[in-house]
Amino acid sequence: MVRNICVNSRAEMEIGRYHWMYPGSKNHQYHPVPTLGDRASPLSSPGCFECCIKCLGGVPYASLVATILCFSGVALFCGCGHVALAGTVAILEQHFSTNASDHALLSEVIQLMQYVIYGIASFFFLYGIILLAEGFYTTSAVKELHGEFKTTACGRCISGMFVFLTYVLGVAWLGVFGFSAVPVFMFYNIWSTCEVIKSPQTNGTTGVEQICVDIRQYGIIPWNAFPGKICGSALENICNTNEFYMSYHLFIVACAGAGATVIALIHFLMILSSNWAYLKDASKMQAYQDIKAKEEQELQDIQSRSKEQLNSYT
Repeated sequence: MVRNICVNSRAEMEIGRYHWMYPGSKNHQYHPVPTLGDRASPLSSPGCFECCIKCLGGVPYASLVATILCFSGVALFCGCGHVALAGTVAILEQHFSTNASDHALLSEVIQLMQYVIYGIASFFFLYGIILLAEGFYTTSAVKELHGEFKTTACGRCISGMFVFLTYVLGVAWLGVFGFSAVPVFMFYNIWSTCEVIKSPQTNGTTGVEQICVDIRQYGIIPWNAFPGKICGSALENICNTNEFYMSYHLFIVACAGAGATVIALIHFLMILSSNWAYLKDASKMQAYQDIKAKEEQELQDIQSRSKEQLNSYT
């Protein structure tokens, strides 16, 4: 006869000796103390920290930076440009064209440009939010953060449309950037002429009154506008006014804002192009996986039918 030998651990031997010495303790149940490895760690179960890491992984940081840059550039261009245009009209009316009929067309054009600025600000606020939302969608879809990845031809078409629209807007803003440099050039010429008048070499000489600025040569007011040309000390007084100082610097800031918007749109264009390429590759991989899964399912069906036929014969 073969005996089964049970090898007890030291802890079990001590418990058995305790029960032999104290028979009344057998009625008590022994509950082993869980070890540290048996206890569930608070980090083992998914909690708030893991959810935050997952959410941060789905943030399109490139789109977020481009959106902030786009909002900043458009805000600088629209806000500073609107105030600078109003200051330019005030300078023209007070010094270069005292007759309202001479600059009536210019006033209407500037008023129209101010309304266009309102439209630009509203449109780009909405367009920036849409592009940021598209970045969130594409990033989450490519990284498969919210379940199985699925894309449609309509989604890829929308991404391609955003690429084309952003390219068109980028080209248009290049023109806006060049156009916003024109008033900066005009005010710089006036300011540099005033600096020549203030210089010690020309100050106190008879040639100061012959240093003039004719605003009519820029084509913003007609040639019959009066006076149209300011010389000498009168021109220096214009450069010392608050309207000239504010308008000059605001036009510089507006031009810088237009340049920042161009950079933001170029950044958006690169992001949208890469996202569209990712979606295209992911859709091809998805189609391949669907075909592979379908073939495997058909193979399993054939094997199951063949087994059923073999079982029926036996």
